[in-house]
Amino acid sequence: MARSIASDSIEPSRQKRLQEWWFRNRSLIGFVFIFPWFAGFIIFDLMPFVYNLYLSFTDFQIGTVGTPPWIGLENYVDIFTKDDLFGKSMYNTVYYLGFSVPLRLVFAFLIALLLNLRVRGMPIYRTLFYVPSVVPLVAATLIFAGLLNTKYGLFNQLFVLVGIPPVRWLSRPEWLKISLIILSLWGFGAQMIIFLAGLQGIPDDLYEAAAIDGGSGWQRLLFITVPLMTPTIFFNLLIGVIGGFQVFAQVFVMFDTSGGILGAALVYMLHVYNKAFRDFQFGYAAALSVILFSIIFVLTIALVYTSNRWVFYGDGGEEQEA
Repeated sequence: MARSIASDSIEPSRQKRLQEWWFRNRSLIGFVFIFPWFAGFIIFDLMPFVYNLYLSFTDFQIGTVGTPPWIGLENYVDIFTKDDLFGKSMYNTVYYLGFSVPLRLVFAFLIALLLNLRVRGMPIYRTLFYVPSVVPLVAATLIFAGLLNTKYGLFNQLFVLVGIPPVRWLSRPEWLKISLIILSLWGFGAQMIIFLAGLQGIPDDLYEAAAIDGGSGWQRLLFITVPLMTPTIFFNLLIGVIGGFQVFAQVFVMFDTSGGILGAALVYMLHVYNKAFRDFQFGYAAALSVILFSIIFVLTIALVYTSNRWVFYGDGGEEQEA
């Protein structure tokens, strides 16, 4: 009995010491939990980035033995003064970005609004709309190449039925970028799901109060839904801009390394790929990728900085600027 009482009195003291140790070392314990991610970031992100930055100042080419020759800013000077494809590829990328990102945002938002309605069988509809995003990008590109075929493609077959002449989607320079923009709408599912999650987070009380006050459906959309969805819109916009600058696979599959007729679909990442793996100028390609990183970084900072003017975080009926 005495031994049992002694053990009962010791146990709380051990518990207290353990809690005190945990409290004193909580920062160290937290670092242990994030260490796998931190190590992965250092090994697979930071170190390759630093090495790529170093290569951008060298004339590193295939077959280079030992330390690549240091040439300083020569690669960057050549890009801005001698590389005609740099401006062309940047223009094509910005053109694609300027149309594909807004169209995907609007399209995904409208579909999310429809899928947020309370109707019978809605889980099935949500699944059907999301399934195309699961299809691998290469497979989706090949499917679209068939749909856009001048003679046998579904799009042109529908045009012929209504009396519109067939469009040479993949063989006319003026239609190549438009074809890529249409293809970009295929993968709107991820943005749609994010929008749908944001819509379901808006309290129903706000809509009920607006309806009691006589607010129409359009007014509820404009003054309740859109303001409370601005954080989600901002997130999808940011991810869309970053992804738009990095478009590559669909162009490579559909038009090969040439970028289509007269290079009308030669996007920036395809130009980087050609310099690295066709011309074997790895130092030059590294400089191109550093420029792209700088552009994306500056645009990201600008979007984040200006977001406090139009992004609102509200709880209930209150809105607070980000």
